[in-house]
Amino acid sequence: MGVAGRRPAPRRAGRRWWGVASVVVAAVVAGPLVLLPLAFLERSATWPIVREVLPTAVLRSLILGVGVAAGTLVVGTALAVLLSFYEFPGRRILEWAVVLPLGVPAYILTFVFLGQYEDASVMQRTAVRLTGSTVTLPEVRNATGAIVLLSLVLYPYVYLLARTAFVTQPPGVLEAARTLGVSHLHAIRRLALPLARPALAAGTSLAVMEALADFGTVNLLGYRALPDAIYRLWYGAFDRSAALQLGAVLLGLVALMVGIERLSRRRSVTQTTDRPGGQLRRPLRSWRGALACAVPSLLVLAVVVGPVVQLTLWAVESVRDGTYDHSLGEYARNSVVLALLTAVLTAVVAVVVVFAVRLGPTAVRRVSLRASTLGYAVPGSVAAAAVFLVVDSIDNRMGAVLTGSVITLLAAYCLRFSTLAIQSAEARMAQLPYSLDEAARSLGAGPGRLLGEIHVPLLLPAIATGSLLVFVEVLKELPATALLRPFGLDTLSIGVWEATKESLYEAAALPALVLLATSVIPVAFLVRATKATKV
Repeated sequence: MGVAGRRPAPRRAGRRWWGVASVVVAAVVAGPLVLLPLAFLERSATWPIVREVLPTAVLRSLILGVGVAAGTLVVGTALAVLLSFYEFPGRRILEWAVVLPLGVPAYILTFVFLGQYEDASVMQRTAVRLTGSTVTLPEVRNATGAIVLLSLVLYPYVYLLARTAFVTQPPGVLEAARTLGVSHLHAIRRLALPLARPALAAGTSLAVMEALADFGTVNLLGYRALPDAIYRLWYGAFDRSAALQLGAVLLGLVALMVGIERLSRRRSVTQTTDRPGGQLRRPLRSWRGALACAVPSLLVLAVVVGPVVQLTLWAVESVRDGTYDHSLGEYARNSVVLALLTAVLTAVVAVVVVFAVRLGPTAVRRVSLRASTLGYAVPGSVAAAAVFLVVDSIDNRMGAVLTGSVITLLAAYCLRFSTLAIQSAEARMAQLPYSLDEAARSLGAGPGRLLGEIHVPLLLPAIATGSLLVFVEVLKELPATALLRPFGLDTLSIGVWEATKESLYEAAALPALVLLATSVIPVAFLVRATKATKV
């Protein structure tokens, strides 16, 4: 290997200190998760209540996870098959439009649906008018309602990974099957779907982890799953020890989900090709083409367009009647400040751990980097519980200096979302040739100058992208904010949730519209700009 391909050997002192920094950062970001199971060492005052609530909460979380797994797998896979293997009017628009529900916070869709579904709503009045009687629509405040609503916003996880798997499969496989007289749909079912099994498993796993993490939807529907039980013990029974123990149980469920997904990848075999757009699409004409266009379109209308229209109508009504929340400006300011601070902190975390591996890819530094990305797989309530356990231990020794502070909330955000910044920076760093480092060192540059003058300018676009994703996620985050926010510090997500708990849908409309704008618009631009959507 030539000089351009060799890893430069930085100064030993600089390398050592960057290694120490990466370990410290990883310990601060991910350490609370390791310590969370220690919550079981403390006997909670309401242990009899916990012992009674725990089996029901775990069972309901499992039911929710299984239901969302089935729902997202069916919807996401069906859409991926339709948009990857068939040609019909509107396909190019729909292949990115069906991803937009990913930017809709589940609790916003839930409260909009509840507002349209209640006794005096349009849906109920229409049902009575059509049936000519007092028949009402079925109850939705149950497991079925939670599963359906969460599946509607989480299916894009399955769709995105499944579609990527389909369009990168060797096109000759399906073409050979067709020459043998096998129908197009039968070839997809027997060949394309088995080859895409790892992607389907990964997408379903992501959707299930998000469902297990959900707090807003289960709380609004009164479905007593683990996140809702954690909150009620935290603020209802004021027993944070019990809430921490339930958080450890929820962490175990998430770890089990990750393990199952990893195992499914091991036992699956997939084939891919670098040739884009190679799949043979079957044209759908006449009523079939119209139906293929109508079904995804109705889905996008129901999950994205419909809620935006309803929120706009409520917002206009609240402004006209003067019933809107006059603290909207304060909520927006708090949300933006917290999101900006978290974006900056996660960018710093990403630069430290990624650059440390660049200087010397030792086992310790690689473990530190991977440990810093663990938090994204855990629910916000678990992140909050883990951070609180550490902060409470520190405060017991130093006095109450961290509990109920912005620092604690920011720590939970960093635990949850550092992964987004790290993965973005890591992917870009891997593209930078080591010849740049060698040239800088030959001119006498140490690690500090190498980072500041070479790597940071080149990493800046990736850091900006990762920070934007973190910014959007913090704006939407509800459970960690609800559990750890300082007294009087309310955000847009808290404003929406507090209003919807009291069925004040008009008051929740304006902050919800702001959240949707900051969530759906970035998703639309990012997805529309990807090459995959042009396949």
